[in-house]
Amino acid sequence: QVQLVESGGGEVQTGDSLRLSCSASGRTLSTYVMAWFRQAPGKEREFVASIMGPRNTGYAMSVKGRFRISRDNAENTVYLQMNNLKPEDTAVYYCAAKIGIVGLYDNWGQGTQVTVSS
Repeated sequence: QVQLVESGGGEVQTGDSLRLSCSASGRTLSTYVMAWFRQAPGKEREFVASIMGPRNTGYAMSVKGRFRISRDNAENTVYLQMNNLKPEDTAVYYCAAKIGIVGLYDNWGQGTQVTVSS
């Protein structure tokens, strides 16, 4: 198990940028596949981005080209850089972790709110 804590959310205007951080304790993140999910009001939770290593990342089509996931193993932290934010990006963003490239994400943070106004 690993404990995850998200930070960096807030309220911004359309076109602004935010960087979310996910800090881990209990285990070293280098052994985990990490991901970001989000859940907007009235909608299902959806996948945003994942990272195994700097050469192995994946993105939802809705954020590809605008968001970038990265990690700093020395700081035991995963980041989500969000650029050109849109109102439809408004959601609670969750950090998640799992061992291996298959299976369910079984470690989750508490979430951080991102609100984008027009």
